[in-house]
Amino acid sequence: MLCQPYEYDQVYIWLKNKQTCLLCDEPSDTTLCICVACEAELPWLGEQCSRCALPLDAPSTCCRSCDQRPPAFTTVATPWRYEFVVDRLITRFKHHSQWPLGKLLADLLGLYLQHRFDECLQRPDALLPVPLARARLRRRGFNQSAMLAGWLGKALGLEVDERQLRRVRDTPPQQGLDAKARRRNLAGAFALADPASIAGRHLALVDDVLTTGTTAQLIARQLLDAGARRVDVYCLARTPAPQD
Repeated sequence: MLCQPYEYDQVYIWLKNKQTCLLCDEPSDTTLCICVACEAELPWLGEQCSRCALPLDAPSTCCRSCDQRPPAFTTVATPWRYEFVVDRLITRFKHHSQWPLGKLLADLLGLYLQHRFDECLQRPDALLPVPLARARLRRRGFNQSAMLAGWLGKALGLEVDERQLRRVRDTPPQQGLDAKARRRNLAGAFALADPASIAGRHLALVDDVLTTGTTAQLIARQLLDAGARRVDVYCLARTPAPQD
């Protein structure tokens, strides 16, 4: 049974001439439901690794980890650090079904990605949301990554393929695990529905937060082994290094 909400069942009106900021309740001076002041105070990601988007203190091409062991994915495109207030917005969207907050974040991510496309980032052939474990999907009622991918696909004119990636094994939550434990936890958790259709395609994984990059690494490796030409990762926020 699919628990994904249908757009025509949602009671929220996304497109209005006059918007109210969802963060401060003041009238928004843009077409988005966030005012310029609140948007400017979001924890925008500055200096970062060009591969995994790890926040860095100084300009650098790659972080030490990506320099020593390059990941399977080519790059991570994300606008924010996983800090206040973005972490609260993601939590309320993800765990409390506050979909307008998710739509707002997706709209801003879409603008960020379009800017990256206009600069030099290659547009992918399709977006692939990271699948949710079945038990978690039943409890939550929706896959936040699939919702984000759907909004991004419509805004950017990109194909969204929700069926290609399958979660074939339920696993305990990843929170609190280090990279090594996450790899053990996710071993054999994902499969491809149609590996033959992957060959030669540039694909972008969509998720809400990138922490250690273990999930993205495992899926990207599977896609590349199936013949994908390139795999990128699009997410709302990137966590800093543990020591930060």
